[in-house]
Parts: sequence; C-alpha cells; structure tokens
Amino acid sequence: MTARYVIIGAGAVGGTVAAQLHDAGVDVVLVARGANLAALRADGLRYLRPETDRPDWDRRLPLPVAGGPDEVELRPGDVLVLAAKSQDTEALVAQWAWRPVRPDGTAAERLPVLLLQNGVENARAALRRFDTVIDAVVIIPSSHSTPGTVASPGAPLAGAFYLGRAPRGDSAAAERIAADLRRARFAVKVVPDIERWKVGKLLGNLAYNLDAVYPPSAARDRLGAALVAEARAVLAAAGVEVTDMLSGDTGLDLSGLVLHDIPGHPRQGSSTWQSLARGATVESDFLNGEIALLARLHGTSAPLNAGVQRRIALAALGGANPGGLGEDDLTALLASAAPADGGAPDGDSRDGLGEVLVDAKRLHDLVAAGPAPVLLDVRWALGDPHGREHYLAGHLPGAVYVDLDTELAAAPGGTAGRHPLPAVEDLQRAARRWGVAAGRPVVVYDDNGGLSAARAWWLLRWAGVADVRILDGALGAWREAGFPLATGDVVPTPGDVVLEAGHLPTLDADDAARTARDGVLLDARAGERFRGEVEPVDPRAGHIPGAVSAPTGDNLDEHGHFLSPDRLRERFAALGTSAGGTSDGETSAGDRPVGVYCGSGVTAAHEIAALATVGIEAALYPGSWSAWSSDPQRPAATGS
Repeated sequence: MTARYVIIGAGAVGGTVAAQLHDAGVDVVLVARGANLAALRADGLRYLRPETDRPDWDRRLPLPVAGGPDEVELRPGDVLVLAAKSQDTEALVAQWAWRPVRPDGTAAERLPVLLLQNGVENARAALRRFDTVIDAVVIIPSSHSTPGTVASPGAPLAGAFYLGRAPRGDSAAAERIAADLRRARFAVKVVPDIERWKVGKLLGNLAYNLDAVYPPSAARDRLGAALVAEARAVLAAAGVEVTDMLSGDTGLDLSGLVLHDIPGHPRQGSSTWQSLARGATVESDFLNGEIALLARLHGTSAPLNAGVQRRIALAALGGANPGGLGEDDLTALLASAAPADGGAPDGDSRDGLGEVLVDAKRLHDLVAAGPAPVLLDVRWALGDPHGREHYLAGHLPGAVYVDLDTELAAAPGGTAGRHPLPAVEDLQRAARRWGVAAGRPVVVYDDNGGLSAARAWWLLRWAGVADVRILDGALGAWREAGFPLATGDVVPTPGDVVLEAGHLPTLDADDAARTARDGVLLDARAGERFRGEVEPVDPRAGHIPGAVSAPTGDNLDEHGHFLSPDRLRERFAALGTSAGGTSDGETSAGDRPVGVYCGSGVTAAHEIAALATVGIEAALYPGSWSAWSSDPQRPAATGS
C-alpha cells in the first residue's frame, strides 16, 4: 500500500518535506492554520529552492491543504508527520490520536506518527497515545517567515534525518519512511537508539537559539559554550546518555547538502529567531527549559539555561524582535552563574589557554558523546602545495579542510613576513564557513605532528574561541587507533561565531628584540637555520640576536606525539624559561617574559602549544624571521 503523508505543521520543516515528497511522486496533505493556511489555500505553497536540475527555483505547488483533523479522512497506510513546534505537541497529539481510520480502528492504533521536531519531550507525549512513534533528528536549513512561503537553500540534498523508533528498537515503519524520504532527496540514517541522538541535537540547539535574544558578539559565543558545558553536567547528573549525529562512521553522507544563495531570501536565523520574527510562540521551554527541568529533578542547578529560557519566553510574550537584548544583559547573565570565587563559569576560557591537546581515543569518545567538535584538517608543509589533495584522499569523518596560506594568513609581503596574521574579519568569515559556532569545541589536526594545525589552534584562541585543541599524534594517531577515515569534501552548515583579536599575546620586531634581551626568546626553527648554515626561503640567514635555539620538532617523541609534561618542563627549563615545575605540578615562568618565533609564525605556534601544556604563557612574533630578515635595519646573528 502506497503511503500518504499527512504533515501537520506547514513551516520551514513541514513545507520542505511536503514539497520534496510531492516532487518525488508521494501523496501528501499539508495541515496548516491561520494566515499560513489562508495563503496555502489561495495560492499553493511558494517553494524556493536552487535545484541544479530545475531552472524554476521559485515555484507554486498546488498541494492538498487542510485546516485540521476534521478535514482529513485518514486511511490505512497513512503516516502522520508532526512538524509543529514542541509547545504544540500535546494538543495536536490529542486532536489526532483518536481520529478514525477506515474501515476500523484509530490513528493511535493503526498509524505511525513521525516526529520532525526539536527537543526530547515530544516522544513522551506521542507515546502516551500512539503505538508506533518514529522520532527524528532533523537537519533542514530552510526558512519560513512569510505565510505560504518556504525557502530551502540545500541542493542537491534538501536536508537529512536520523530516524528511529522511540524510545529505541528496530522498526519496519522507520525503514519504509526512510525509503520515501531518500526518494525525496533527503539523506537518511535509521538508528536503533534515537533518544541518545535527540539529546545530542538538543545540546546543539541550546547555543544555536541565542540569536533569538542577543545580537552576534564574542560574549554571546562565550555564553553559548557555557550553556553547553552546564547542560553536559546536568545530563551527567541525570544519567542521560548522549550520542552525536555526526559521530564516527555513521553511513550518512552529508556532502550533498550544499547551501546556495536564494535571491531576495537570505538565510535567516535559528528556528526560534524565525518564530519571534513572525510573532509566534517559541519552544525555549523544551530546549533550554529541558536542561532546567532535569537539573531540578536531580538536585542540581542550571542558572544559565534557566536564564536563557526565561529571556526567550518573555521576549515572545512581549512581542519583541529577535536580538533585542543588549551586551549588558548578556554580561549580567554570565556573571550570575560565576563561581563564588569570581572565576569564569564553565565553558569560558577567555583568560588562560585551558586544555591544549586531545588524544585520538578521547576525540573519538567526544565525537560519540556529542555534539561533535568542529574538526579542522590543516594539511600544510613548506614546499608541499597539495594539502587539499591529501585531505580529499582521507580525513577524519566530518572534518573540513582549512587552507593555511589563504585562510590562516594574510597576503605576504616585506616586513609583514610570509604568513602575516589575517584580519580578524577575514578569519571570522573563514571560521563561519568551517562551521565554527557558539558552544561547539574545535579540534585541529594535520599529518605532521600538529606543526601546521597549531597555527589554527593559536589563531582561533587569539580570536577568542574558548575551546580549541590539537589532536595529539595527528592523523597517524587516529589511523593507529583503528578509527575510520572519510574521503571527498565536507561542506558544513555555516557557523555564526563572532571573533575579536587579542586574546593571546603577540610581539612586534621591537618587542622581540626586548624579549631576547630581558627574557627568553625561543627560535623554533631547525638548528641549522638558527645557526645560519642554511636559509632556504628567507632573505638572510641567521637568527635574532639573543634568541635561544629551540627546534619545534624537539617537542615531539619518535611517534609524533607531544612529549609528556614532565619532559617538556625539563626541556623548557633547560632553555631558560625558569619553569622546571614544582612538586604539586604547578609551573611558573617567573618574571622573565617568554616569546617564540620561527620562519613565518607557523611552527612557532606549536612551540607555544607545548609551553601551554606545562602552564607557560608565551607571546608569538607573527612575522618571525621572514619579517625580521626582510628589514635591513635589523641585525642578524649566526652560530650557536
């Protein structure tokens, strides 16, 4: 029997699914209300989608439309699709569950209900009445702000789903629905433990919906990270298991979900942002409010999530526009959750370098626990222009390629050096393209011990991203652990991170000279370049007078892993940092400032990461020897 999909809710998700199923030859009925219903009845669904094989990207689809269950005669083989917001679930389930299905029975007994919604409470509401509940993680980048109109920028795929029978288990109904959705140009993966995946998606929603009340800012990004950190602690206290929708080798290929510009219809904000813009109710009680609920049930607290829940709810009740609260309110919310000692709340590592490294097993576990970090592949080596080709041939699943020369540096020239720091606006554009967003940690890696990946680590930390780590042992460690690689390109959903320069210290040429005289200036190049025996790329051979030779390669063991903290303490103490460590593991660089340079500011970042692992803060001279040696007024020393 051919399925008919009765889609309850004609917003961004429901409208996109209805249009795609219709185009695939699958029967649909679209259930709407209010102005949206009137527009659909009058003119059909206006569906904007830049499909590569259709010139008519702006179309009107004459879909069957109903205003409620009284206008739909249900029949065997139907699938009820709940695509409304979570705050409407209870009422809608009650309306539809006991509708008759001819010739006998009711919807709750005879039909599956598919939940295309955020949050985890919807499944409980549906299971109270329906025998067969199929829950889903929804990845659909569409927008709906005008009655009767849906803008769907994804092509050739319109979106993606993870489906599974709620709360868990195999389901023939889920497999049949997945087959229809694949015909309709969605990527679909059926999973046996959908509730774990839904919690992973919930974590992502917590920070994503901040745009409903706050405009973009670095402080908003810090709040996003703190929301997720708080939620993880609450979920752990509640014993709730989490899986991420991008974990490991899931078998779901998202490379076809490419976002395109739709003329006159720019990509809008989160679903909550869109609700506020339309003057509709919001679902914050089932997103941030879910964390607040779990905290209260299990004897802990979630002041940040409860605070965001309250602000979004009051904005909706007051008819406020999206992003209506200012920086003062955001700062006050962050401060309200600060520890008694005045320290920053969890997730805010603005002051300090925090955790620097992550090993392959821990990264795999982080990905599996969800939400997945943003994974950045920074394949680069001096004299090897084929980093992207290496990436395409094999990379961590979900990783995005980063071009060091064009995205992690400005154009070279003169005393600026070969890899000047990029303008923070340019770095922000690149980071958003990579998918960097508030609340999501970042892990960077390469195939060379982290020597080039550390540049991305340093730059993002310098620009205010709170949680960035380097994969210890690089790509080789991932391979050796037996974890899978993926091939081809990855195009992530763009992020909305806001960057601001200056979170890590830097040196100019005069500062570098003073540090060499009054502190410790480490030269991270190979010994023969430091001594001036060879100089393959820069104008003059030698080193900055007073600098100390500290080749970056000596930070690593024979397997390409960072040395243990004890060995690194010994190494840097021997180089004059006066950071030999104490019995309780604390370190200090004393009163002597520490600076680092290399050839062009790339591998010096690796040295700074190694220093950070033992608690030593060091400043980067971004221009490094390429800038110093280009200035004829700067002296050069040779020898050891």
